Amino acid sequence: NFRHAMEFLDLPEGLAERIIQCNSTYTVRFGVRLRGRMYSFVGWRSVHSEHCEPVKGGIRFTPDADAEEVEALAALMTLKCALVDVPFGGSKGALRIDPREWTPQELERITRRFTQELSKRGLIGPGLNVPAPDVGTSEREMA
Repeated sequence: NFRHAMEFLDLPEGLAERIIQCNSTYTVRFGVRLRGRMYSFVGWRSVHSEHCEPVKGGIRFTPDADAEEVEALAALMTLKCALVDVPFGGSKGALRIDPREWTPQELERITRRFTQELSKRGLIGPGLNVPAPDVGTSEREMA
């Protein structure tokens, strides 16, 4: 859809591709000991645009999450903020997990570990990159 819309704009060469691309996407892999064994998880945090800071975007927990989806959703967040004149850049995060397979206590441990990995790399934080609930998450995970 982006590429189709760009056909109707008179942009300098290369600018449309720059607008489409995310500035950065980070992959984090980590383990959490649960149910007497170690489980491995993979997650992402993508920043589409930092033209306005902080950036904002939800964190979703879904079993089919991937980096490409996170990048697309981060780009959409930038556009949504721009369309309603909210002064934030766009970001998005995801953890590949089915939250229905875990107890609330297990989800808390997994969520804490995921956010710890993001935070120690400077990928989330107040005034920098503000997460919000999305598919498979709620105010419980944000807390």
